[in-house]
Amino acid sequence: MNGKRGSDSKNLGVVEGKVLSCRFSCDPKESFYIGPLTDDLNQWPLEVEVMHHSKLIISAKEIAINTFAATEKCRTLQRYCNACIDHGFFYLVNHGVDEELVNKVFEQGSKFFSLPIEEKMKVIIKNYSGYSPLYAGKLDTTLSTKGDSKEGFYVSQLAGDLNQWPLEGIGFAILEKHNRNLLSTTTLSTCLICFLRSAGTKLLFLIALSLKLDEDFFEKVGAFNEPLASLGLLHYPGDLDSSNEEIYGASDHSDFGMLTLLATDGVPGLQICREKSEQPQVWEDVPSMSGAFIVNIGDMMERWTNCLFR
Repeated sequence: MNGKRGSDSKNLGVVEGKVLSCRFSCDPKESFYIGPLTDDLNQWPLEVEVMHHSKLIISAKEIAINTFAATEKCRTLQRYCNACIDHGFFYLVNHGVDEELVNKVFEQGSKFFSLPIEEKMKVIIKNYSGYSPLYAGKLDTTLSTKGDSKEGFYVSQLAGDLNQWPLEGIGFAILEKHNRNLLSTTTLSTCLICFLRSAGTKLLFLIALSLKLDEDFFEKVGAFNEPLASLGLLHYPGDLDSSNEEIYGASDHSDFGMLTLLATDGVPGLQICREKSEQPQVWEDVPSMSGAFIVNIGDMMERWTNCLFR
């Protein structure tokens, strides 16, 4: 695949940032392929809202397609399709996820990452959930660096009781006001996963419509059968000794799932490269936008659309 790649906090070393990401994956099967896709996908009227930094903004209010007139529906789908084809990234606003909830997760994450390393290591990652220490992985294995300069805490909706939680009073408390439509034992992070999964599911409906398929196409082919919705809290320390070595918070990579919804605390560093095969590669900064999620089309969705989406 010759699509885009992402790099979080490239050459980081002077700032401190935290990122929330929620990734949606499922079990791909060859029979789920959408193509062949035809040129008439590009024949819709074109009206794209672009920021001064050339990144697309899409309002999730427009996901309520059934309430729109035909022309409005067409514009919404075209805007979405263009973003997925040209960038593979876009900003999602009016997504319905409470900003207060997101901020509280950032707050709890900050408390956790400030703990002594020996305390964090008590919930070291197992079954894809738990704490991942600094330099534990390297997304770009071609680099000679010792590892990516980030630490993370991961929660998986699929893992259920396999999730690991820090000690009571330190980690993720229950947010009472959001529990009415969820299980009484839902914690702050799993609550956020539920909200993000709801937004991600609606986005998949919109993807199907933008490809001129039935809105429930992905549901019919089994994409929602035991999907994996995982939440990652990522911390990029700002006090690292680089020792004359390039430092990458999250080195060059592409996300493997269907969709990633990303929130940041405003610290810059995220970059995208739309054509990874071009030399020299051109990396573009992705500015933070208050209240918006950055949506990334993953490798699985790129494959399912026969590489139409990036």
